[in-house]
Amino acid sequence: MSATVKALPAVIIPEIGQAFGGGFFSGITVENGQRYLNITAGAAHELKGTWGARGVIIEGAGSFTDSRSNTESMAAAGSELAQKVLALEVGGYSDWAIPARDVQELQYRHLKPTDEENYCWNRDGDNPNSLPAGLLYSAEFPAQTTLPAFQDDGEEAFRDSWYWSSTQRSAFSAFLMDFVDGSQSFSGKGHELRVRPVRRELLID
Repeated sequence: MSATVKALPAVIIPEIGQAFGGGFFSGITVENGQRYLNITAGAAHELKGTWGARGVIIEGAGSFTDSRSNTESMAAAGSELAQKVLALEVGGYSDWAIPARDVQELQYRHLKPTDEENYCWNRDGDNPNSLPAGLLYSAEFPAQTTLPAFQDDGEEAFRDSWYWSSTQRSAFSAFLMDFVDGSQSFSGKGHELRVRPVRRELLID
């Protein structure tokens, strides 16, 4: 598939964690009034690296929902991590990206690997761009996923680690998320962290 977002015919929305579109369905985001199915790649396709471009504001890398646009902007500015993600071909699809902040939140909300209490600090879980909209986490919500493959030590599970998003915070930092307890924060672009790629498909009625 090309990098152009694919428009789906009217379909039944997959179950969370269901194999779909080269990966696993992880939730819906809304952008400019359009709904998108977000798809998370399998664990075998995780990458690790620095975000890149420290000290530089990258134009086009500030979206909370458009993972691909962010990643393309990062790659154009020299991010090796972004370039590696854009080069992926998984399940016949080549439009993978580093998840934008609110796309990443859906990964944690729906595929949380641990049974740890959530950190619940600041605006953790706040996601106005998801459907349904994400609310602030509590200690108990979201709970560990019921999907064995995504639970700790499962074959598709997220690591107990910090993961980069593709959403830039400043010239020196970008947003990230801790998949142990759901803490959403930001950190220096020079840190080496994990990435779980995503892609999306336009959902039409």
